[in-house]
Amino acid sequence: MTHRFLFYLSGSMAACAALPVHAQQQRPMNILYIMSDDHSYQTISAYDDRFIQTPNIDWIAQHGVKFSESFVANSLSGPSRACMLTGKHSHANGFTDNSRTFDGSQQTFPKLLQQAGYQTAMIGKWHLISQPTGFDYWDILIGQGDYYNPNFVCNGQRVRREGYVTNIIADLAIDWMDHKRDKNKPFCLLMHNKAPHRVWSPDTCDLDLFNDQTYPLPATFYDDYSGRQAAAKQQMSISKDMDLVYDLKMADKENQIHSDPDLEAIGRANYKRMNAEQRARWDKHYEPIIRRFKEAGLTGRQLDEWKYQRYMHDYLRVIRSVDRNVGRVIDYLRTHGLLENTLIVYTSDQGFYMGEHGWFDKRFMYEESFRTPLLMYLPGGKHGVVDKLVQNIDYAPTFLQLAGVPVPADIQGTSLLPLLRGQRVKHWRKALYYHYYEYPAEHSVCRHYGIRTQRYSLMHFYNDVNQWELYDIRKDPENMHNLYGLPGMEKITAKLKKQLLNLQLQYDDPIRLTPAAQ
Repeated sequence: MTHRFLFYLSGSMAACAALPVHAQQQRPMNILYIMSDDHSYQTISAYDDRFIQTPNIDWIAQHGVKFSESFVANSLSGPSRACMLTGKHSHANGFTDNSRTFDGSQQTFPKLLQQAGYQTAMIGKWHLISQPTGFDYWDILIGQGDYYNPNFVCNGQRVRREGYVTNIIADLAIDWMDHKRDKNKPFCLLMHNKAPHRVWSPDTCDLDLFNDQTYPLPATFYDDYSGRQAAAKQQMSISKDMDLVYDLKMADKENQIHSDPDLEAIGRANYKRMNAEQRARWDKHYEPIIRRFKEAGLTGRQLDEWKYQRYMHDYLRVIRSVDRNVGRVIDYLRTHGLLENTLIVYTSDQGFYMGEHGWFDKRFMYEESFRTPLLMYLPGGKHGVVDKLVQNIDYAPTFLQLAGVPVPADIQGTSLLPLLRGQRVKHWRKALYYHYYEYPAEHSVCRHYGIRTQRYSLMHFYNDVNQWELYDIRKDPENMHNLYGLPGMEKITAKLKKQLLNLQLQYDDPIRLTPAAQ
């Protein structure tokens, strides 16, 4: 771990003592909502320290709360963002998949905070097609955004910025807090990273990190998908679907390595987007890797496992930059006296596969993509772990209640504020509802809905594949053994189906389990 990386953990921030809750009530509470794209909980050391240390993100957990049972409502970027903004499931906010356009005229938590006197800002990845609404200031990436020298739209004006995207987003967030906001008002800042979204391009200063590291192959890497028809149908395999040029940066100057024509063209264009200094550092790192790859002539499982190692190295290098910039922003709050009255949230738009089941990407209701990291620091609040079932529809009512804004009755989530304050909540939810819609589309993950309790996960793939799957999370956290229809599972299956239908009725999902199918 480098000295530069540890800088943002400097003593006064790490040793900061939170004020009592009653002291916070004298000053309005600011909200800093940091979200990364496709950041797996497996690569945050507060959750899992096998792969990387993330001390700046971990600081939030150490001085606040780590939610150990945190999930999404729809494991896909745009729909997940819509759920967070509205506090409603996808069918209720209208953004069910990435082919949609978010209806910016509808109720969102930034609009309600803005109406209550908050300064609101959205900086970074928006990915909802429509123009942001409810923000006094917005400066967003165009579409997915680029890792190097990205284009932004700032309050309607297009601008290209030189540098690495994660650094730029943190720069813009700090600049807005320092120079652009009305400091007489409380603020709500959404700082949303592109990273670590595909294609996992590291900052040039991080290219040589972990060079000597070999990552253990997940136990489920060679999953044969027995008893899981939809899992076998997907197209997000590291072996078959991870592109050599686009994903793994094997864009050789000799033009001898070729892959999917469309993806290869984008991969080579990504390289051309860099400036001369960036390309020089990139070439110094990748050209020897490309040369060795050509010489090795890998095939079969050797090639599969080489691709896994390349994926892990680049993904984790990107995470290092995310963590470093989280530290920069927290350090700004500390040095400007804002840490004492600012809720800090770190999350991802969903989970991600780090080779489990042989995959990258997300979308499924299986644990690795259904789960998402959620860390919150509330000054004067609880320190420790919360094991209640929480979901990304809960963020909006949490922010509203913290700000003293009435939570509208049509919001479907539940405020996490009592949990953040360490209060006992007698009647917390016993189950979560999930619904994924985007098919046919990229990665070929079939439509499905389901229910997740503390013990079991039941899901129904419908239309293109009609199959039920049931997992005992306690005994089978990797979701490898489908128990649906096996002798002895009849009672628990019937109970879960009844709970599932009740949730669909509660949330008024028009696509639902029919009583005849129970």
